[in-house]
Amino acid sequence: MNFSAIPLALQAVLLLVAANVFMTFAWYGHLKSLANSPWYTAALVSWGIALMEYLLQVPANRIGFHEAGLQVGQLKIMQEVITLAVFVPFSV
Repeated sequence: MNFSAIPLALQAVLLLVAANVFMTFAWYGHLKSLANSPWYTAALVSWGIALMEYLLQVPANRIGFHEAGLQVGQLKIMQEVITLAVFVPFSV
């Protein structure tokens, strides 16, 4: 796939959406998926999932800031809106 054809701001948004899916599952998915496991197992699994979030979020913020020219405040607001857009369907 030719990612250079995707506008840089959209690349940042798509990476942030994917990062939020991983983080939401890392934060709350263990409550259902690992309900019968010890807390430390849930913590280790959640940390592993959260690592994927960081592997997506860091490039998203770097692309958004350095390449797409977005300001830090814009990235933060975008992140919060995406967090709500991902979390609300997850919680339902």
